[in-house]
Amino acid sequence: MSNVVDISNRGVENNLWSELRMEAASVVATEPGLASMLHAVILNHESLSDSLAYLLASKIGVDSMKPMQIHEICIQAFNAEPKILEQVVADATAIITRDPAAKSYLQPFLFFKGFLALQAHRVAHYLWNDDRHTMAYFFQSRISELLAIDIHPAAKIGSGIMFDHATNIVIGETAVIGNEVSILHDVTLGGTGAAETDRHPKVGKGVLIGAGAKVLGDINIGDFARIAAGSVVLKDVPSRCTVAGVPAKPIAGKCCPEPAKSMNHVIDAD
Repeated sequence: MSNVVDISNRGVENNLWSELRMEAASVVATEPGLASMLHAVILNHESLSDSLAYLLASKIGVDSMKPMQIHEICIQAFNAEPKILEQVVADATAIITRDPAAKSYLQPFLFFKGFLALQAHRVAHYLWNDDRHTMAYFFQSRISELLAIDIHPAAKIGSGIMFDHATNIVIGETAVIGNEVSILHDVTLGGTGAAETDRHPKVGKGVLIGAGAKVLGDINIGDFARIAAGSVVLKDVPSRCTVAGVPAKPIAGKCCPEPAKSMNHVIDAD
Protein backbone atom coordinates (compact mmCIF):
# COMPACT_ATOMS: atom_id res chain seq x y z
CA MET A 1 0.00 0.00 0.00
CA SER A 2 3.00 2.32 -0.24
CA ASN A 3 1.61 3.82 -3.46
CA VAL A 4 -1.60 4.97 -1.77
CA VAL A 5 -1.70 8.63 -0.75
CA ASP A 6 -2.83 9.25 2.83
CA ILE A 7 -5.64 11.82 2.75
CA SER A 8 -6.74 11.39 6.35
CA ASN A 9 -5.18 14.67 7.49
CA ARG A 10 -5.46 16.68 4.28
CA GLY A 11 -8.94 18.13 4.46
CA VAL A 12 -12.23 16.71 3.27
CA GLU A 13 -13.84 15.65 0.03
CA ASN A 14 -11.67 17.63 -2.43
CA ASN A 15 -8.63 15.56 -1.51
CA LEU A 16 -10.42 12.25 -1.98
CA TRP A 17 -11.84 13.53 -5.24
CA SER A 18 -8.38 14.47 -6.53
CA GLU A 19 -7.05 11.02 -5.67
CA LEU A 20 -9.98 9.25 -7.33
CA ARG A 21 -9.52 11.24 -10.55
CA MET A 22 -5.78 10.56 -10.68
CA GLU A 23 -6.27 6.86 -9.99
CA ALA A 24 -9.05 6.63 -12.59
CA ALA A 25 -6.91 8.32 -15.24
CA SER A 26 -4.05 5.95 -14.45
CA VAL A 27 -6.29 2.90 -14.86
CA VAL A 28 -7.69 4.22 -18.15
CA ALA A 29 -4.13 4.36 -19.48
CA THR A 30 -3.41 0.74 -18.57
CA GLU A 31 -6.88 -0.84 -18.87
CA PRO A 32 -8.65 0.80 -21.83
CA GLY A 33 -11.50 -1.68 -21.51
CA LEU A 34 -12.53 0.13 -18.32
CA ALA A 35 -12.34 3.59 -19.87
CA SER A 36 -16.04 3.91 -20.58
CA MET A 37 -17.03 2.99 -17.02
CA LEU A 38 -14.41 5.21 -15.41
CA HIS A 39 -15.39 8.19 -17.51
CA ALA A 40 -19.08 7.62 -16.74
CA VAL A 41 -18.59 7.24 -12.99
CA ILE A 42 -15.65 9.57 -12.25
CA LEU A 43 -13.89 11.45 -15.04
CA ASN A 44 -17.01 13.04 -16.54
CA HIS A 45 -17.95 14.62 -13.19
CA GLU A 46 -16.81 17.80 -11.48
CA SER A 47 -17.13 16.77 -7.83
CA LEU A 48 -17.16 13.86 -5.42
CA SER A 49 -20.81 14.48 -4.63
CA ASP A 50 -21.90 14.27 -8.27
CA SER A 51 -19.77 11.19 -8.92
CA LEU A 52 -21.06 9.36 -5.84
CA ALA A 53 -24.64 10.34 -6.65
CA TYR A 54 -24.19 8.95 -10.18
CA LEU A 55 -22.69 5.73 -8.84
CA LEU A 56 -25.45 5.13 -6.29
CA ALA A 57 -28.13 6.01 -8.83
CA SER A 58 -26.71 3.56 -11.36
CA LYS A 59 -26.87 0.82 -8.72
CA ILE A 60 -30.22 1.60 -7.13
CA GLY A 61 -32.24 2.82 -10.11
CA VAL A 62 -34.96 0.63 -11.64
CA ASP A 63 -37.50 1.05 -14.42
CA SER A 64 -40.10 2.41 -12.00
CA MET A 65 -37.59 4.69 -10.24
CA LYS A 66 -35.15 6.03 -12.80
CA PRO A 67 -31.47 6.61 -11.99
CA MET A 68 -31.89 10.33 -12.68
CA GLN A 69 -34.46 10.55 -9.88
CA ILE A 70 -32.13 8.73 -7.50
CA HIS A 71 -29.27 11.03 -8.54
CA GLU A 72 -31.33 14.10 -7.67
CA ILE A 73 -32.25 12.67 -4.27
CA CYS A 74 -28.61 11.94 -3.48
CA ILE A 75 -27.56 15.46 -4.44
CA GLN A 76 -30.33 16.85 -2.22
CA ALA A 77 -28.99 14.81 0.68
CA PHE A 78 -25.37 15.88 0.10
CA ASN A 79 -26.35 19.54 -0.14
CA ALA A 80 -28.58 19.42 2.92
CA GLU A 81 -26.12 17.41 5.03
CA PRO A 82 -22.52 18.31 4.10
CA LYS A 83 -21.37 16.03 6.92
CA ILE A 84 -22.23 13.05 4.71
CA LEU A 85 -19.32 13.77 2.38
CA GLU A 86 -16.97 14.14 5.33
CA GLN A 87 -18.14 10.70 6.45
CA VAL A 88 -17.52 9.34 2.96
CA VAL A 89 -13.90 10.49 3.18
CA ALA A 90 -13.51 8.99 6.66
CA ASP A 91 -15.02 5.67 5.50
CA ALA A 92 -12.68 5.52 2.50
CA THR A 93 -9.70 6.29 4.71
CA ALA A 94 -10.77 3.58 7.16
CA ILE A 95 -10.73 0.98 4.39
CA ILE A 96 -7.35 2.04 3.05
CA THR A 97 -5.73 1.99 6.48
CA ARG A 98 -7.31 -1.26 7.72
CA ASP A 99 -7.79 -3.53 4.70
CA PRO A 100 -4.62 -4.76 2.97
CA ALA A 101 -6.78 -5.87 0.02
CA ALA A 102 -7.50 -2.22 -0.84
CA LYS A 103 -4.65 -1.01 -3.05
CA SER A 104 -6.19 2.34 -3.98
CA TYR A 105 -9.15 4.58 -3.10
CA LEU A 106 -10.66 3.73 -6.46
CA GLN A 107 -11.23 0.08 -5.57
CA PRO A 108 -13.53 0.52 -2.55
CA PHE A 109 -15.28 3.46 -4.19
CA LEU A 110 -16.23 1.40 -7.23
CA PHE A 111 -16.33 -2.18 -6.03
CA PHE A 112 -16.48 -2.71 -2.25
CA LYS A 113 -20.13 -3.30 -1.47
CA GLY A 114 -19.74 -2.50 2.22
CA PHE A 115 -18.61 1.01 1.31
CA LEU A 116 -21.39 1.45 -1.26
CA ALA A 117 -24.10 0.15 1.08
CA LEU A 118 -22.93 2.49 3.82
CA GLN A 119 -23.08 5.57 1.57
CA ALA A 120 -26.56 4.58 0.34
CA HIS A 121 -27.60 4.24 3.98
CA ARG A 122 -26.36 7.74 4.70
CA VAL A 123 -28.74 9.06 2.04
CA ALA A 124 -31.56 6.86 3.36
CA HIS A 125 -30.92 8.13 6.89
CA TYR A 126 -31.18 11.72 5.66
CA LEU A 127 -34.52 10.84 4.03
CA TRP A 128 -35.73 9.17 7.22
CA ASN A 129 -34.90 12.23 9.31
CA ASP A 130 -36.70 14.37 6.72
CA ASP A 131 -39.87 12.28 7.27
CA ARG A 132 -39.60 10.73 3.81
CA HIS A 133 -39.89 7.25 5.25
CA THR A 134 -41.22 5.46 2.17
CA MET A 135 -38.37 6.71 -0.01
CA ALA A 136 -35.90 5.79 2.73
CA TYR A 137 -37.32 2.26 2.75
CA PHE A 138 -36.91 2.15 -1.04
CA PHE A 139 -33.19 2.80 -0.64
CA GLN A 140 -32.93 0.17 2.10
CA SER A 141 -34.82 -2.41 0.06
CA ARG A 142 -32.76 -1.91 -3.09
CA ILE A 143 -29.44 -2.15 -1.25
CA SER A 144 -30.64 -5.28 0.56
CA GLU A 145 -31.66 -6.87 -2.74
CA LEU A 146 -28.46 -5.90 -4.56
CA LEU A 147 -25.79 -6.28 -1.90
CA ALA A 148 -27.24 -8.53 0.83
CA ILE A 149 -26.72 -5.81 3.45
CA ASP A 150 -29.81 -4.75 5.40
CA ILE A 151 -29.56 -1.50 7.38
CA HIS A 152 -32.70 0.16 8.70
CA PRO A 153 -32.72 3.80 7.56
CA ALA A 154 -33.25 5.02 11.12
CA ALA A 155 -30.06 3.38 12.40
CA LYS A 156 -27.42 5.92 13.44
CA ILE A 157 -23.93 5.23 12.09
CA GLY A 158 -20.82 7.30 12.74
CA SER A 159 -17.85 8.00 10.49
CA GLY A 160 -14.71 6.05 9.70
CA ILE A 161 -16.67 2.80 9.44
CA MET A 162 -15.47 -0.32 7.64
CA PHE A 163 -17.82 -3.13 6.67
CA ASP A 164 -15.32 -5.81 5.65
CA HIS A 165 -16.73 -8.19 2.98
CA ALA A 166 -20.12 -7.08 4.38
CA THR A 167 -22.38 -9.87 3.08
CA ASN A 168 -25.31 -10.55 5.43
CA ILE A 169 -24.76 -7.59 7.73
CA VAL A 170 -28.07 -6.69 9.43
CA ILE A 171 -28.50 -3.51 11.50
CA GLY A 172 -31.80 -2.74 13.21
CA GLU A 173 -33.85 0.40 13.57
CA THR A 174 -32.66 1.68 16.96
CA ALA A 175 -29.04 0.57 16.61
CA VAL A 176 -26.30 3.16 17.09
CA ILE A 177 -22.72 2.72 15.86
CA GLY A 178 -19.95 5.07 16.98
CA ASN A 179 -16.98 6.32 14.99
CA GLU A 180 -14.07 4.18 13.77
CA VAL A 181 -15.88 0.82 14.06
CA SER A 182 -15.01 -2.27 12.01
CA ILE A 183 -17.67 -4.89 11.32
CA LEU A 184 -17.16 -8.11 9.39
CA HIS A 185 -19.59 -10.16 7.33
CA ASP A 186 -22.62 -12.01 8.72
CA VAL A 187 -22.93 -9.70 11.74
CA THR A 188 -26.34 -8.89 13.20
CA LEU A 189 -27.09 -5.91 15.42
CA GLY A 190 -30.57 -7.14 16.24
CA GLY A 191 -33.42 -6.48 18.60
CA THR A 192 -35.24 -8.41 21.27
CA GLY A 193 -38.96 -8.03 21.78
CA ALA A 194 -41.66 -6.39 19.69
CA ALA A 195 -42.08 -3.18 21.69
CA GLU A 196 -41.60 0.03 19.70
CA THR A 197 -38.79 1.22 21.95
CA ASP A 198 -35.01 1.00 21.96
CA ARG A 199 -34.34 -2.65 21.25
CA HIS A 200 -31.04 -2.71 19.37
CA PRO A 201 -27.37 -2.41 20.42
CA LYS A 202 -25.45 0.79 21.00
CA VAL A 203 -21.86 0.26 19.77
CA GLY A 204 -19.13 2.57 21.03
CA LYS A 205 -16.11 4.05 19.33
CA GLY A 206 -13.37 1.85 17.88
CA VAL A 207 -15.16 -1.47 18.38
CA LEU A 208 -14.26 -4.57 16.34
CA ILE A 209 -17.07 -7.07 15.68
CA GLY A 210 -15.91 -10.38 14.22
CA ALA A 211 -17.53 -12.40 11.45
CA GLY A 212 -20.79 -14.10 12.33
CA ALA A 213 -21.27 -12.33 15.66
CA LYS A 214 -24.83 -11.64 16.84
CA VAL A 215 -25.32 -8.69 19.17
CA LEU A 216 -28.91 -8.62 20.39
CA GLY A 217 -30.99 -6.23 22.44
CA ASP A 218 -30.71 -2.73 23.85
CA ILE A 219 -27.22 -3.31 25.22
CA ASN A 220 -24.07 -1.20 25.26
CA ILE A 221 -20.79 -2.23 23.66
CA GLY A 222 -18.10 -0.07 25.25
CA ASP A 223 -15.44 1.88 23.39
CA PHE A 224 -12.61 -0.20 21.90
CA ALA A 225 -14.25 -3.48 22.85
CA ARG A 226 -13.71 -6.59 20.75
CA ILE A 227 -16.33 -9.22 19.94
CA ALA A 228 -14.94 -12.53 18.74
CA ALA A 229 -16.19 -14.21 15.58
CA GLY A 230 -19.30 -16.33 16.03
CA SER A 231 -20.20 -14.90 19.43
CA VAL A 232 -23.73 -14.21 20.66
CA VAL A 233 -23.73 -11.09 22.83
CA LEU A 234 -26.74 -10.56 25.09
CA LYS A 235 -25.30 -8.34 27.83
CA ASP A 236 -23.35 -5.09 28.05
CA VAL A 237 -19.67 -5.29 27.15
CA PRO A 238 -17.30 -3.00 29.09
CA SER A 239 -14.90 -0.71 27.29
CA ARG A 240 -11.62 -2.32 26.15
CA CYS A 241 -12.95 -5.79 26.88
CA THR A 242 -12.81 -8.88 24.65
CA VAL A 243 -15.82 -11.21 24.72
CA ALA A 244 -16.29 -14.57 23.04
CA GLY A 245 -18.63 -17.55 23.05
CA VAL A 246 -22.32 -18.44 23.06
CA PRO A 247 -23.42 -16.64 25.10
CA ALA A 248 -20.42 -14.31 25.03
CA LYS A 249 -18.33 -13.89 28.16
CA PRO A 250 -15.28 -11.73 28.92
CA ILE A 251 -11.92 -13.25 28.07
CA ALA A 252 -9.08 -12.86 30.56
CA GLY A 253 -6.24 -10.62 29.49
CA LYS A 254 -6.06 -7.21 27.95
CA CYS A 255 -7.82 -6.20 24.75
CA CYS A 256 -6.06 -4.70 21.76
CA PRO A 257 -5.52 -0.93 22.25
CA GLU A 258 -7.48 -0.09 19.08
CA PRO A 259 -9.02 -3.33 17.79
CA ALA A 260 -11.02 -1.78 14.94
CA LYS A 261 -7.86 -0.32 13.43
CA SER A 262 -5.53 -3.26 14.06
CA MET A 263 -8.17 -5.80 12.90
CA ASN A 264 -6.60 -8.31 15.31
CA HIS A 265 -9.04 -11.19 15.86
CA VAL A 266 -6.63 -13.55 17.61
CA ILE A 267 -7.69 -13.64 21.25
CA ASP A 268 -4.58 -15.28 22.70
CA ALA A 269 -2.05 -13.12 20.84
CA ASP A 270 -2.50 -9.61 22.26
